Amino acid sequence: MIKAVFFDVDGTLLSFNTHQIPLSTENAIRTLQAKGIKIIVSTGRSINSLNHIKYLDFDGFITFNGGYCVTKDGDVLFRKPIPAEDIQSLLNYAKQANPVSFSLMSEQEISIFNVTPDIQQMYDSLNLPVPMQREYEDFDTSTVLQTNIFIQPEHEDHFMKTVMPNSIASRWTPLFADVNPLGQSKKVGIDIFLDYFGITINETMSFGDGGNDITMLQHTHIGVAMGNANPEVKDIADYITDDVDHDGIWNALKHFDVI
Repeated sequence: MIKAVFFDVDGTLLSFNTHQIPLSTENAIRTLQAKGIKIIVSTGRSINSLNHIKYLDFDGFITFNGGYCVTKDGDVLFRKPIPAEDIQSLLNYAKQANPVSFSLMSEQEISIFNVTPDIQQMYDSLNLPVPMQREYEDFDTSTVLQTNIFIQPEHEDHFMKTVMPNSIASRWTPLFADVNPLGQSKKVGIDIFLDYFGITINETMSFGDGGNDITMLQHTHIGVAMGNANPEVKDIADYITDDVDHDGIWNALKHFDVI
């Protein structure tokens, strides 16, 4: 029996086309709630960029790919920043005239360094404003929970090994990599909430579409890839549903008799 369902946001709950949650998904979530099933967001986003979906009264939020877990009442269950030495190394790398764009994300703010058309494109696709650009000096390197590095996939391994060796990269878009502390993933956030609610892994289900969802889909009892998911996500999923704009979440929950 499923007692908790974990949802990625962009491309899963939210459509990239409408920037809204489809009506069928809203109805599915409310049906889950009526049955007493916990509904938990699991995203690479900041907690402060989720206000437009909180009207659905989620039971918890796994943010920064598991690095910051908070209940709907604002109780912080887990917080793990990127090692300060990796952030300082990134800042030093950029100050040496290396052409890299990146954001540094903490609980309270997102700072952007070297705004380019790629960064503008990313925020446009998420329907979010571009944060204010920051300078390299006087930055608190101890508070960063995630950074987005605008680097091509073929250069990612070398960059991580030489610049941020204590961190790990994952992707849901070729535009950039999400970078989090080594060992951090949505899987970690799932276990935090299962312990909090007293639910076992055999009573879980998850939905996702990007590379940063792979550990989540592999970890839950049922891992569902959206029809619009990346090929590597579909390869590891237990089930592939329709895309976000064609009732994918509703259809999968009906397929497994969860609703």
